[in-house]
Amino acid sequence: MANNNGSNGNDREESSPLLSKQVVEEDEKKKLNGQKSKEATTKVEASPEVSTGAGFGWTADGLPLVHGSVVGEPMGRSQWDSSLLACLGRNDEFCSSDIEVCLLGSMVPCVLYGSNVERLGSAPGIFANHCLPYTGLYLIGNSFFGWNFLAPWFSYPTRTAIRRKFNLEGTCEALNRSCGCCGSCVEDEVQREQCESACDFATHVFCHACALCQEGRELRRKLPHPGFNAQPVLVMIPPGEQTMGRGA
Repeated sequence: MANNNGSNGNDREESSPLLSKQVVEEDEKKKLNGQKSKEATTKVEASPEVSTGAGFGWTADGLPLVHGSVVGEPMGRSQWDSSLLACLGRNDEFCSSDIEVCLLGSMVPCVLYGSNVERLGSAPGIFANHCLPYTGLYLIGNSFFGWNFLAPWFSYPTRTAIRRKFNLEGTCEALNRSCGCCGSCVEDEVQREQCESACDFATHVFCHACALCQEGRELRRKLPHPGFNAQPVLVMIPPGEQTMGRGA
């Protein structure tokens, strides 16, 4: 009977409503904490994808143009390595290469354009696919129109690709930085990109040779030629013959 009473007492204690409420509340707290930790981990893992909404522009490498990181720090665009009219480039270790670029852009722009696209694409074989069509448009434009009128339509997208790849400022941003105009175009991302593309086309039409030379100088300073990507060869030199000296 004592055992029965004791068991009945334990059953009553275990089936008391206060204990059941405490257990339910503790279970609910554990579930809420687990859900919060899961949501926090999913937010941390998915944080790089938050910036894919409207209002963000991206470079060719996937860098945001409006914000430099997920934290929201503004990212400024860098300037071109040399100006548009710097025909001989800068006096540094690339000076001889700049003179070569100037000569190619003045005499054979088709070769310079093909070299720029090949270096930008970082793959051998692109040179002929771009140099030959450019040569045909160059000859047709000079024969029928008296000047190189058709080739800029074919070559100006390369300037846009270079500007997006290296996050370089365009003509509208340069004007806004120097004299304060074109501010409305710079604030709107879509309108800014349309304006910059139009400026890239105008630069190739009116200053075609200078534009090709500026792009060639920029690419030669930042990208190696795809034909020079050979792996280094390790040469093992055997040690010389060793002799043991004998004392007299």
